[in-house]
Amino acid sequence: MHATQSRRAFLQQTVLTASALWLAGPLRSLGKVSPNEKLNLGVIGVSGRGAANLQGVSGETIAALCDVDERALAAAAERHPGAKTHVDFRRLLDQADLDAVVISTPDHTHAVAAMPALRSGRHVYCEKPLTRTVSECRRVTEAARRHRCVTQLGTQIHAERNYRRVVELIRSGTIGRVAEVHVWVNVTYGGRDLPADRPALPPHLHYDLWLGPVPERPYHPAWVPFAWRNWWAFGGGALADFGCHYMDLPHWALGLTHPQRIEVLDGPPVHPESTPPWLIVRYTHPARGDQPPVRVTWYHGGKHPALLTPTQYEQWKSGVLFVGAKGQLIANYGAHALWPEADFKDFKRPEPFIPNSIGHHREWIDAIKNRRPTTCAFDYSGPLTETALLGNVAFRAGKTLEWDWKKLEAAGCPEATPYIQHHYRPGWQL
Repeated sequence: MHATQSRRAFLQQTVLTASALWLAGPLRSLGKVSPNEKLNLGVIGVSGRGAANLQGVSGETIAALCDVDERALAAAAERHPGAKTHVDFRRLLDQADLDAVVISTPDHTHAVAAMPALRSGRHVYCEKPLTRTVSECRRVTEAARRHRCVTQLGTQIHAERNYRRVVELIRSGTIGRVAEVHVWVNVTYGGRDLPADRPALPPHLHYDLWLGPVPERPYHPAWVPFAWRNWWAFGGGALADFGCHYMDLPHWALGLTHPQRIEVLDGPPVHPESTPPWLIVRYTHPARGDQPPVRVTWYHGGKHPALLTPTQYEQWKSGVLFVGAKGQLIANYGAHALWPEADFKDFKRPEPFIPNSIGHHREWIDAIKNRRPTTCAFDYSGPLTETALLGNVAFRAGKTLEWDWKKLEAAGCPEATPYIQHHYRPGWQL
C-alpha cells in the first residue's frame, strides 16, 4: 500500500477507535500517534481569521493553501513555501496527502467546504458559526459523527481560563439554580440597502468562486472581502457572528442544546437583503435532569438587559449575566464577577476542576494524534450554531417558533421553512 494511504488509514482508524472510547467513558491509553509526527494540513481561507487560524496550526505541515484572493494567497505562500496553492477549495480537497483541513471562509461557504472534507475522512476545524443555515448545520454535524472525524469550531474564547472558571462557579451552585440568562453584545451589522453602482471587479479576486453556492449577483466591495456579515446571502449579522462566542458560555455551563421556543421580543423591520442592526430574542430551553427550564435572552446593537444599571452597563458593554436563586454572575471574555458584591465578600471559590486548555487549535491537533476529544466538537457546537441561527429565522419569519429539533421544523410555521433550509445554485449542492 502507498505510504500516504497507509498513514491516512491509520489516522482514520485512530479516530474510529477514539470515537467509540469517548462514548464509552474516560479514555484509556491504547498507544498514540507519535507527537513528533506532523499532520499534513490544508488551509482554506488565509486572510483575516484565516491568517490567525493558519498561524494557530503552523506547527504542523502546511501542505496546501487556498484563497480566492490571489494577493492573500501569494502572501501566505511566501510564509509556507512548501504548500501547494489553489484558488478553488475543491482542487485543494483533491490532494491525496491531506489529513485535515482548516476552513476560514465566509459563512456561506463553510458547509460546501466541510462536507466533502468530512466525507473523505479528513478532520475539520471550521470558523464559527458552523454554517449559514440551520439545515446545513445539521447535515454537517451528522456527517462529522457518521464519518468519525475530529472536529473543532473556531470559538477560541472557549479555551481561555475565564470561561472555565465561570463554568465551575455555575456548576458548583455558587449562585443557585439558574433559570434566566441574558447575553448582549455591543456590535452591529446590517440595516443597509443594496448598492446601485457597479464597481469593476479586481483582477486578483476570483469572484465566482467567492460566491460559491450563492446565486449570482454583481460584485461589490459592500460585501467582499470584509463586509459580507451585513447581508443575508452570506451571513447572519451580529447574532450569527457573536452568538457562538457569547452563548457558548451558558450552553457550556448549563448543558444547553436545542431550544424549544424562540421569540423575537423587539427588533427593526425585516429587510429582505440586510441583517438587523439590533435585535432582542428570547430562547426557552427545557429542563435538563434536576436543572430547571432556562430562558436565554439575546441583545445586540446597543440593546442590553434592564437589570443592568447605567454604571454596570458602562463597565460591561458586552457580557453574559446568569441570574440564580442565590445571586448573579456576570462575565465577558476576560473577566467575571459575583453580584451582589456584599453577599459574596467572603466567598471562597471552588478548586478548579476543569483543566486549562492546551490551546484551541492545539486541542484539535492533539485529538487527531492522541485520541482525545475536543471541547468544541461539532456534536456540541452544531446545536450551539443552530440556536444562534434560529433567532434570525424567527426574526425573518415574523413569528415565534415552537421548535421541533428532531424534525428540523417550526411547528405550524411554514413561513420559517425558507430560512431554515439551504438553497444553493446548481453545481454547489451538499
